Amino acid sequence: MKGDLPAPDICHCRACRKQSGHSFASADIAEADLSISGMESLGWYQSSAKVRRGFCTRCGSTLFWDPLERDWTAVAVGAFDGPTGARAHAHIFTAEKSDYYDIADDLPQNL
Repeated sequence: MKGDLPAPDICHCRACRKQSGHSFASADIAEADLSISGMESLGWYQSSAKVRRGFCTRCGSTLFWDPLERDWTAVAVGAFDGPTGARAHAHIFTAEKSDYYDIADDLPQNL
C-alpha cells in the first residue's frame, strides 16, 4: 500500500458479521495505492451483483470487501502485521448489529 492507512470504519451489517464472525473493521484504499502479494492464495466470493469478498485460500482469513463499481477496496485492518498507526473513525450499519455485544466507544454511529 502506498501512503498511510486511512482511518478504518467498523461495519456491523449482517453480511459482514456472517463473513467475519463479528463486526468487520476495514480501511478503504484506492486501487491505485493497493498492491497485493501472494495473489496465488487469493480467492474471491461474489456475494452480490455489485460486491465481491476476498479471502486467503490457504488459511481462510477475510481480507477484502470489493465494490466492483468503485475505485477502492476495503481492506481488513486485522490482516495487517504489526501496528497500523490507524484509528477507527466510525461504526456503520449499527442498526444491524447483533445483540450479544455493545458498542462502548464514542465514535459516530451510522445506522
